[in-house]
Amino acid sequence: MLSRDRKWFLVIGIICAMIMTSISAWQPQTANAASPSASKVDAVLVVDVSNSMNTSDPGKIGNEAMKMFIDMLSTQNDKVGIVAYTDVVQREKALLNITSEADKQELKAFIDGLNRGAYTDTSVGVKEAIRILQDGKTAGHAPMIVMLADGNNDFNKTTGRTESQSEQDMAKAVAEAKNSGVPIYTIGLNADGKLNKNKLADIAQQTSGKSFITSSADDLPNILSEIFASNLKLKVVPLQSITANGNYQDVTVTVPNDSVLEANISIMSSKPVDARLIDPSGNTKPIPSSDVLLSKSKSYSLIKLLKPVAGDWKLQVKGVRQDQIDINLVFNYDLELKLDAPPAQSYKKGDSVQIRSYLTSNNQQFQDQELYANMNAVLKVKDLDSGTTNEVSLTNAGDAFTGSYTIPDEHDYELSVRAEEKSFYRETQPITISAKAGAGSGTNTGTTQTAAPAEKSNLLPLILAGLGLLVLLIAAFFIWKAVKKANRGFVGQIVLEIRDENTGEKTYPQYKKLNTFRGKFNLHQLLQLAPEFSGTDKVVFTPANQDRIMVRSTPEITIEKSGRAVDTGSGLELKNGDRLTIPLASVDKTILLEFISVNS
Repeated sequence: MLSRDRKWFLVIGIICAMIMTSISAWQPQTANAASPSASKVDAVLVVDVSNSMNTSDPGKIGNEAMKMFIDMLSTQNDKVGIVAYTDVVQREKALLNITSEADKQELKAFIDGLNRGAYTDTSVGVKEAIRILQDGKTAGHAPMIVMLADGNNDFNKTTGRTESQSEQDMAKAVAEAKNSGVPIYTIGLNADGKLNKNKLADIAQQTSGKSFITSSADDLPNILSEIFASNLKLKVVPLQSITANGNYQDVTVTVPNDSVLEANISIMSSKPVDARLIDPSGNTKPIPSSDVLLSKSKSYSLIKLLKPVAGDWKLQVKGVRQDQIDINLVFNYDLELKLDAPPAQSYKKGDSVQIRSYLTSNNQQFQDQELYANMNAVLKVKDLDSGTTNEVSLTNAGDAFTGSYTIPDEHDYELSVRAEEKSFYRETQPITISAKAGAGSGTNTGTTQTAAPAEKSNLLPLILAGLGLLVLLIAAFFIWKAVKKANRGFVGQIVLEIRDENTGEKTYPQYKKLNTFRGKFNLHQLLQLAPEFSGTDKVVFTPANQDRIMVRSTPEITIEKSGRAVDTGSGLELKNGDRLTIPLASVDKTILLEFISVNS
């Protein structure tokens, strides 16, 4: 039961929420919505790990692409999940909120641990990716799926699965992605020339994504740049392609202004490369250091500059003689583009709408004319009645983009502005205006002042109505709490692997859904009550807050987390992605356990 203080706190909170809801319903809405947060995504990386990839992708370029995608993201709250599939989901990772380099390392370690298996059904990977996005989506983040595959199916004949069934499931999954606004980007892996490019292109085209083909890691920066340009508001700037001579060779990296949050320098080479960095003041910057991060894989190195000072940086690259080294740059700016609301939302045919749009940083107008000097902007106008879209070039005024648009018909219109230069672009949230007869006055003069008293008079009834519902809400809340406590369920799943300590071999991951349990369950139940694991009934799981679970065990059971034994006698809370190791000395086996919360 809730304590008396918590009950009163809850009541006060409900009253405040009701009043705030009433006030927000009364307040007039502005025409210009807030700009979205910059470059935040919920991305699921989907990779085919069937045996056919041994010839389609012998060098595991798919893994390299996924790791490079993760490295090029910021360390500020993008979310990434992973699905590895054959004709079933082999392994998966729910959306992980990236807040540090350690989170990225966790994802890349997961990718490095993927194994290949028999058979293929591409619909399986897409369906699971959509489910992960639905379960873990974040408001304000752009959802996306990046699929790396050869597009071919190979079914296990003993299951009776057919190509027609797979195509039907794929069609449903693609339709769901399209309806949910989830673009699917396909990267066809084509080392053996057997790529089903039409299938992958169709998936991308139907969901407003893009389709790419590669057999070389050298293509990855350009492929990822196009994906980033569509979703992350970033663009790759090719810096230089050099032929290594065995000595350090200089490459200039220009940071244009202080609004650059991150500068990502990718160095593509199949052979070892050494790099040094000198800042604009001439001082050598250690790689890595607190504000210079380094990520390496077998086909690339990525140097990330955090909040770099503006100016010309010098990158010195040393490679194996005659090796071709490609160097690219991606900026992530702390900039948003705002469109001032027109003086009215209602117009008539022939009226001229004045347009003014400008960059902001930390909600303040950004006035660096040097950055504006390299930018172009267009007004994008969508006729909501006819569905047609056209663009009108805007004038660069040095610290803003200005222009006008003449209303051609008595229709509703959606206006937005897109501005870009070579290293990034920004786009405003759309504004809707109407030129239909009877839609309202062409100006706002006097309208708000006349309507305001009537609107304010409606505030009191709204509040009273809210308070009138309060008693019912409180009663419903406590009834719900009582029922929930009596029959509390679980969410998410537990991934189990069992390692034989004599051979070192591990079983395939087993995904155990938790939504069938109520109140509590033990580890022995997850292990299907196998007699050899009878001692695991002492490891008990109960529901916890925020879609987490609590694990408890008796002292004779050792439970390790992050390589250290932990005391679970009084309970250890597991959040999404937490892993436990449970060695069982009696049978020389170790249980590896990972909790995945579907709502994390």
